[in-house]
Amino acid sequence: MIQMVKIKRAILGVYDKANIVEFAKALREFDVEILSTGGTGRALAEGGVSVRQVSDYTGFPEMMNGRVKTLHPKIHGGLLAMRDNEEHMKEAKANGVEMIDMVVVNLYPFEATIAKPGVTLAEAIENIDIGGPTMLRAGAKNYKDVAIVTAVSQYESIVDEMKKNDGCLSLKTRFELAKEVFKLTSHYDTAISSYLEGQ
Repeated sequence: MIQMVKIKRAILGVYDKANIVEFAKALREFDVEILSTGGTGRALAEGGVSVRQVSDYTGFPEMMNGRVKTLHPKIHGGLLAMRDNEEHMKEAKANGVEMIDMVVVNLYPFEATIAKPGVTLAEAIENIDIGGPTMLRAGAKNYKDVAIVTAVSQYESIVDEMKKNDGCLSLKTRFELAKEVFKLTSHYDTAISSYLEGQ
């Protein structure tokens, strides 16, 4: 099993944009290509970070008020392809799928939304993140090849490790990050389920 993975391409799509420009700049210092979605892409571009829009990569526009952005085979193929599987890599090449080595995603604030006085069911439903958890779970399933970053508090240690390892992250770190993903998505889905049960 590959112990160290060089981060060459990352996809960034965050609701909480605290420190995201600084983190992206740190990734760019390791020559990491940044793929990004609408709001995050704009924030990065305004912060002086070179960004490749997801829609430019997939050839498919963001649509339905931003509900459909990253739900595309060129994104999920790049996350789920096993790099040591010859057939996966052959299929990726045939379909123009580029490998994505890092996912940086934090989710729509569902719990904060439902905590607001007078929130409607429609508002709550609109704050259920779909693309974010899907990318997180895809990357976490393939932690052998992909690093998944879910919290602003993780940025500093990720950059520190990459500095020590020529832009690489260890298998141990990738596995720890993957465990955090399933903890997070489990909590998120439980909050949604509990809220809907109460309606």
